[in-house]
Amino acid sequence: MAAAAGSAATSSFSEEELTLTVKWSGKEYTVRLCGDDSVGELKRRICQLTNVLPKRQKLLYPKLVASKLADDSVLLCQLPLKSSLKMTMIGTVEDEIIVDQVESPEVVDDFEIGQDEALHIKDRAVNKLKLRRRIDQYKIELRNPCREGKKLLVLDIDYTLFDHRSTAENPLELMRPYLHEFLTAAYVEYDIMIWSATSMKWVELKMGQLGVLDNPNYKITALLDHLAMITVQSESRGIFDCKPLGLIWAQFPEFYSSKNTIMFDDLRRNFVMNPQNGLTIKPFKKAHSNRDGDHELVKLTRYLLSIAELEDLSELDHSSWSSFTEDNGKRRRHA
Repeated sequence: MAAAAGSAATSSFSEEELTLTVKWSGKEYTVRLCGDDSVGELKRRICQLTNVLPKRQKLLYPKLVASKLADDSVLLCQLPLKSSLKMTMIGTVEDEIIVDQVESPEVVDDFEIGQDEALHIKDRAVNKLKLRRRIDQYKIELRNPCREGKKLLVLDIDYTLFDHRSTAENPLELMRPYLHEFLTAAYVEYDIMIWSATSMKWVELKMGQLGVLDNPNYKITALLDHLAMITVQSESRGIFDCKPLGLIWAQFPEFYSSKNTIMFDDLRRNFVMNPQNGLTIKPFKKAHSNRDGDHELVKLTRYLLSIAELEDLSELDHSSWSSFTEDNGKRRRHA
């Protein structure tokens, strides 16, 4: 009984809101989070206020807490933080510098989360609170109007559309084959948003270099970056970031919902808050040697067009997308 009470108390504390004061460059900023948020989420929120990228931030705090603030996976409820004390942040805004994302750590292992655990993460009150807070904090800026009657396709960049680890004199050499053909065909039935776990500058730079932002054959509805993500905790896999589609649905409810949205990402963990809407795409790596043999976007074009006529995409098992395309094609030929 005592153990259960203690667990409940810990859960309650982790879901409580924290208000912290961060001092940087002579100004003070108020940051509101949950106790169940991580240090990485704290840095993301500071980035929203100061434009200092999380990886450029150094957080200082009294009583030997600063060393723990260097670990992005630590939960704030595990630290003796007090709203009455000011946290100092040291960091430089990179307004004129595009930091190549090759500096970011390689994600070498994606992981599978069981269905029961995924549902637990999706339904946890603290994660719903984080999503509501993110909806209030992050406003999606439309590059082109949402189109009535169109479904929504949300795309990752790194290893999905672009090999960000290889090097080349021309970025077009690292672009996934058939990208423009894919986007042109998808645009007939889908509005297209691009969501990367990197900074907006990186998103705009790479998409501009690849000719995605000004292509005459299709239009990009919006771009989203790492600031739109939230941090969640899994019992089996610990703390990680994900991309909650609920952010988009809340801001454009008259156009998009779980019924008409599909997301492509090479990391399945990114759609843990909306697993029924995610499709894990084969990563595009080692572009120079794999470019000629990569036809993933050609196959996925067929899939997108095959399901576009369906009323509810969330009822599909996107893990079986390749067999759906084949079966659907056979049915149509037979008809």
